[in-house]
Amino acid sequence: MEGPATYRVEVRGRLDADWSSRLAGMDITHPRRPDGEETTALEGRIADQAALAGVLNTLYELHLPVLSVQCLESG
Repeated sequence: MEGPATYRVEVRGRLDADWSSRLAGMDITHPRRPDGEETTALEGRIADQAALAGVLNTLYELHLPVLSVQCLESG
């Protein structure tokens, strides 16, 4: 994938919505898993794989375990 795509990334824990600008402008929500665990979901259009890597690196630096990454729509 070389072009833009819409992604959904879910991490364990809570990330404040103020982080959206540092995470490619992704929308931030806080769904609960069936077991009651609090998570943060980030969803939005990302320009390319390099931008996705930037988002994932930021989450890594914040010590937020990534639970899933889904490509919802490409192109």
